[in-house]
Parts: sequence; C-alpha cells; structure tokens
Amino acid sequence: MTNNSAEEPIKVFLLDDHEIVRRGVADLLSREPDLVVIGEAGSAASALHAVAGCQPDVAVLDVRLGDGDGIEVCRDIRSAYPDVACLILTSFADDQAFIDAAVAGAAGYVLKQIGSNELVESIRKVAAGAQLLDRAEVRLRMQRLRRSEDGVLLSLTPQEQRIFELIGEGHSNRQIASEMHLAEKTVKNYISNLFAKLGITRRTQAAALAARLDERQKRRFD
Repeated sequence: MTNNSAEEPIKVFLLDDHEIVRRGVADLLSREPDLVVIGEAGSAASALHAVAGCQPDVAVLDVRLGDGDGIEVCRDIRSAYPDVACLILTSFADDQAFIDAAVAGAAGYVLKQIGSNELVESIRKVAAGAQLLDRAEVRLRMQRLRRSEDGVLLSLTPQEQRIFELIGEGHSNRQIASEMHLAEKTVKNYISNLFAKLGITRRTQAAALAARLDERQKRRFD
C-alpha cells in the first residue's frame, strides 16, 4: 500500500475519537496537493476494518481512544498490512507510549502541539519509507523510564506496595480485600492513591508496570 508514484497523492487514514480533531487534520491535509484523506475512524474497534477498506499509505493514529489504544491498532495494522506506515499523533509526551509505539512498528511519534507544516512533512517522510523514531532516543527513554518506575515505588506505603503487587497478579478488589483483611471500600481508596502516585489511570497500566518491574527484578538475579 506504500505510495510509489510521485504523481499519485499520498493516501492518508485518520484515527481519533474526537471528530473535531479528525476534521481539523483532514482540512489541513486537504490543502496539500500531494496528500488525500481516504478514510477515517473514531474507535479502535472499527479502525482495522476501515484500513482494509481504504488501503492507505499512511495511518495517522491517536494513542488514547475511548475504546482502546492507538498503539495496539498500530501493531494490528503493521501485522496485517506491513506496507502501511503508521504515524502516532498524540497530545501526550509519554515515554512509555513512545517506547510502545516503536515496538509496535510505528514509523513516527509526533505531538498534536507541533506546527501544521511539521505534521505534513512527517506524513510525507514516513510515506517515503523514513523511520522518524530514532533508536538512540528510544534507548534513552527506556533508561529514563526504568529509573522513574523503580524510583516511584519508593513513594508507596507498604500497604500500597502490597496492593500494587496483588493487582499485578491479577487480583480483583474483592480478592485483595480478602487477602489483606480490609474493607473493599478501603482497597478502592488505596488504589486511587497509588494510581495518583504512579501517574496512571487504569488497572491494566498498573498490571503492565508490575510485570515490567518483576521482569527487571528477575533479570537482576539471573
């Protein structure tokens, strides 16, 4: 699906759960003679089917969606349609999302705060086969994330650390309450506090963080 002819416009697909954002990006790209938006989706669930139907050269994907994760969509697109270049467009300068995007096969990761010209040029570059995710920067962010993740656990109380471990093991709030002899409401309060300290909002994020830390701990003792 990669654009091969200089005379043919680059076909672009947009994924964002905010219609006003999609409209804004589509309007921006419509002003460029070598770019054309040929498909859109507002949810992770509909994205892959939409890509299959329009066969773009570049998929511009938001990270945080109402029903899922744009990086997972990137992974699915790259697996099913490896000729489609994926460009992550997000509001969040997040080290973990940046790393996950690189692992998922994204060609670039740009912030919505960038200028319109930079977005247009990024689309052109990834359509031409450029890799905008610098390997050295990926490694740097991985190192920074490891230091921050290891350090942030020190801010948790012993009770919060134990609850964090149990979340990582897949326990529900009710199971944690039973294990620790606490009221379920108390467990919910503990979880709200530790989520705030860890800078996360979802249980799946806590489980993923626990898994990463556990893997690093195992490697230290191997």
